[in-house]
Order: sequence, then C-alpha cells, then structure tokens
Amino acid sequence: MSRCHSELPIGQPDRARYRETRDSRGRRLAVCFDAATIRAVIEPGQQAPDFELPDEDGRVVKLSDYRGAPVVIYFYPKADTPGCTTQACGVRDHEADYSAVGATVLGISPDPVAKVKKFHAKQALNFTLLADEDHAVAEAYGVWVEKSMYGRTYMGNERTSFVVDAGGRVAAVLRKVKPAEHDEQVLKALAEVAPPVV
Repeated sequence: MSRCHSELPIGQPDRARYRETRDSRGRRLAVCFDAATIRAVIEPGQQAPDFELPDEDGRVVKLSDYRGAPVVIYFYPKADTPGCTTQACGVRDHEADYSAVGATVLGISPDPVAKVKKFHAKQALNFTLLADEDHAVAEAYGVWVEKSMYGRTYMGNERTSFVVDAGGRVAAVLRKVKPAEHDEQVLKALAEVAPPVV
C-alpha cells in the first residue's frame, strides 16, 4: 500500500502540485494534488479543526475530548532530531507550568507511531505525542509547507504552535518558533486565556 513520506523531494516545474509517494516495492509514484487544497494557517478566533490521531501507544486521541480546558497543539518537523528534542524536553521540563493553567500539550509530527513511541520513551516525555503520518492534520491547520535545505526542496511540518481555549477556539498562533523559546512564548499566550488553576 502506498504511503506518503514525511519530507519529500519535489521536482520541477509543478512542485507545488505534487508530493512523492512510494509503493510497497519502493517504486516512486507522483500523486497530483490541487494547489487550492493547500490551506492557509488557522488564525486566532477560528474554531480549531477537530481531529483523531494515534498517540505514542497507538491509542486514538480526539481534540474535542479536551473541550473545557486549554490545549496547546504544537507541530514539529521530525522526531528525535536536535531542534525537536530541545522543544519536546522543554515541554517536559515545564510540566508544572502547564499544569498550573490546566493546559494539555499535544505534539504532532508526520512520523509513524513506532518512531513517535521511541522518541517519547528515549526522552522520558510526560505529555502526549501524536502521529500524523499522512499529514492530514498538518494540512488542515495550514502548516504542511514547502521547505528547502541545501538546495533540496521538500514538504514538511512548519514548527508552529496553536493555543486553543476552553471553548475550542484558537487563541494564539506562534509560527516558526525557535525550540529553546517555545515554552516561554506559549506560556505567555496561555496566561492571557487561562487563569491559574487553584
């Protein structure tokens, strides 16, 4: 069965319209998608798109199940890479700060469950990581974007965090966050929408 890769080289000339997939034998396939399906980033005031994704243990997590309390959804490019490790460990180490405002943190990457599970265990993370392997949720939030590095163009997650209020609306969007500054920025945004839990 075909499966999209998390970071895919894109050829010319219609690079914005194609993403690469490989079949079960590893043969390259090109799947056309309409550029109109590339969505804009969700903005503050909009309802956060609901979703269901497997966590590090394969259990299905649904965003709407957290209604009534604030949620931080952060999209990161790839598990167990330096920047993403810094970001995840920052969330881990600020557990008390997130708990103080009753916030749940959900980290989302286009990695498969097995890789997410390994990353979660290796870093002794104390919050939920979700596997968005077909990047459908990243697309819905507008953070599945074209990227480039060392002359190579590919699709991947933009490092972006969404603070969702208790009513399910996006209260803040933090784009292209530097991993080491992530918690400071998110906690500042949370302080404006979530009073401390007594």
